[in-house]
Amino acid sequence: MIEEVLRQLPTESTQQAVAYPSLFLLVALGSLVPVVPTGVLVSSVAVVTLHQTTPFALLIVFAVASGAAFLGDICLYWLGKRGVASSHGSKWLEAITSRAAPERLAQAQEKLDEHGTVVLVLSRLVPAGRIPVMLACLLGRMPLRQFARGDVPACLAWAATYQLIGILGGSLFHEPWEGVLAAVALTLLISGTPALWRRLRACVAG
Repeated sequence: MIEEVLRQLPTESTQQAVAYPSLFLLVALGSLVPVVPTGVLVSSVAVVTLHQTTPFALLIVFAVASGAAFLGDICLYWLGKRGVASSHGSKWLEAITSRAAPERLAQAQEKLDEHGTVVLVLSRLVPAGRIPVMLACLLGRMPLRQFARGDVPACLAWAATYQLIGILGGSLFHEPWEGVLAAVALTLLISGTPALWRRLRACVAG
């Protein structure tokens, strides 16, 4: 029964023909509309790719994920700059602002003044850290070219981190679906820990 099901699964080339474009579109969309958990996507695809025999498949996933993240960031920053320059603002700038708490924005502006675009790398790795830093760059009138130079290593580090999570999850289990579940759980745990810590600190302080 299991062998029959396995024979009916798509071939690796078919899976890749669907997975790579889908990963690119979803990661780019998730970077442009900051509500999609793109890290989970990268980790899950990395798990499936780990169990394939195609050479350089993991390298392709890394290139697709980092390229899509960079494209989404640049588009969002460009739209945000249009909003800053406009007297009426824009829906994109409003969307970015609504997702950045005032205290986190103040911290991002302070770190940006101290360390420059290096902060972009850390903001990509810290859950919910990208938007406050991007907004600080927008309010500081950072040129698009300067933002792009800082965003390249940020997207590369982000893609490598979440792909590593996927590889770790896939290495622990023989079946790909078990690795995907482990990678998703680990990614959600990493993403949720900072928010939980902030709530605990707020409760203790209150």
